[in-house]
Amino acid sequence: MDLLHADHEASDAADRGLGLQTAALLRRSHPFDKELQVAGLVHGLGRLLAPQGAAEGAVAPAERTAEAVRPLLGDRVARLLRPHAPGAEPEAEAEALRQAAQAGRAAGLDAGVVEDWRPVLELVAAGAYQL
Repeated sequence: MDLLHADHEASDAADRGLGLQTAALLRRSHPFDKELQVAGLVHGLGRLLAPQGAAEGAVAPAERTAEAVRPLLGDRVARLLRPHAPGAEPEAEAEALRQAAQAGRAAGLDAGVVEDWRPVLELVAAGAYQL
C-alpha cells in the first residue's frame, strides 16, 4: 500500500491516478478477474523500483514490477505484468491490461482512491481470487 501511495504522489499530472483508472476500467470489463484488476492497479510501479543510479534501459519497468509483486500477489499477476516476447502474441488478459492502461490515460473517470483497493489486494495476496 505504501508503494501505491508513493506512486500516486510521485506521478506527474498526466500519470497521476493511471493505476487507479486502469484498475477501474478492468473492474468494469472483467468484473470477476480480481488478479487482472490488481495487475492494472500496480502496473506502473516499476519506475519507482529502479535502484538509484541504475541505467534506465537495464531492466524494463514492467519486468521490475512483475518481479517485485510476484512474492506478494502471485505468479499470474506477475505474468500479466511482464512484457511479451517480440513477435509473440500476448495472452488475452495481458492485452486487456495493455488496452485498459491506454484507455486510462484518457478516461477521466472517478476511480476512487488507493485505499479502496486494500481489501482486494489483501484477498489476492491471500490467494482467494486465483483463476
